[in-house]
Amino acid sequence: MSASSVFLTVPLLVSLMVSLLVFEVNSCDNTCPDKPVFTPSSLVVKYGDPAFATCVPCQSGCDESLANLEASGYKEKNGSTLKWKVSSLTEWKSDPICYYIDHNGTQCCSTLKVTLYQMPTNVSISVLNHSGPMLEKSQYNLVCEVGDVAPAENLTVTFYRGQTELGQEQFSGTTSRKPENGSFSLSLNATKEDDGAQFSCGAKLELGPEGPQRPLVVRSQSLTATVHYGPELQNEVNQISIYEGETLQLNCSSAGNPPPSYTWILPFNDSSPASSVLTFKSANFKHEGQYNCTVSNSLMAVSVIFEVDVQVNFLPYIIAAAVVLAAVVLTIVAAKIYCCYKHKYMRDYNLKDVFRLRRHPSQGPY
Repeated sequence: MSASSVFLTVPLLVSLMVSLLVFEVNSCDNTCPDKPVFTPSSLVVKYGDPAFATCVPCQSGCDESLANLEASGYKEKNGSTLKWKVSSLTEWKSDPICYYIDHNGTQCCSTLKVTLYQMPTNVSISVLNHSGPMLEKSQYNLVCEVGDVAPAENLTVTFYRGQTELGQEQFSGTTSRKPENGSFSLSLNATKEDDGAQFSCGAKLELGPEGPQRPLVVRSQSLTATVHYGPELQNEVNQISIYEGETLQLNCSSAGNPPPSYTWILPFNDSSPASSVLTFKSANFKHEGQYNCTVSNSLMAVSVIFEVDVQVNFLPYIIAAAVVLAAVVLTIVAAKIYCCYKHKYMRDYNLKDVFRLRRHPSQGPY
């Protein structure tokens, strides 16, 4: 072999060895005392955003011709520093590897951990295997569906009633670095207080100190709950005592969903009202007795009893008697005063004397 042939063959062999070493970079030795150093040491990047990092292959000096970066995107060598830059990161597995070959032929490398994240494209809440109104004291499962989120292992879902947190659930199961769908559930024991309540769920990515510091939350639309419940009344006898002429009002109002209807059974022969409140402006003895009010809807019916006792109101009679007595007393007093006045001032006068013309003493007798 000629010298010129050897001269041409050696660079080809070196290039081939480097290529083989690059191909085998995943089998690098992680026990190297002088490992390549990335700056920053890890990256959290939103899908489609740019990414940038630098690497110093070795601190104590190494053969720069045997140092390289394995990564997609733009790579540049500036002295002992290797640069990596991507204008739009869209590869879900894109951890750059920085490596070099030491004098013993050992391949020393470091991997830059890149977390590429994507917020959920869809978050929705529903009731599992149920539609229509809920029933009080029945158990249901609220389900939060989260679509196309990455990395799913960093996902936490929170359930809300209005603005109040009901519970949290984290993603479980096998995960990949690509976007995934997740389903989360929360058990709910329906109460009448839940009727009309707004339920929702929020999907939150927690990416650590390297990630965005503002909360990354996507909230679902609200689910308005309709809960059917029966009326509630104290099933007891209510004793009511009232004076004749006063207003009698009986109230058996009760909440319920669907709204309840009212039926009255009265102690006298009269039409039964359909209202929750029964009112008589001036009670009399006809209104004495037992009133039965039944409150019912499609779920249940309850009844309440009112026992009404109408008593005689003596106050008008007392007032009338007092007025009569006062009139008699005033009449007697007036008559007495009149008699006294007449006796004192009119006893020395005679009617003839009043009209008799008296002569002056100087005129002498008639």
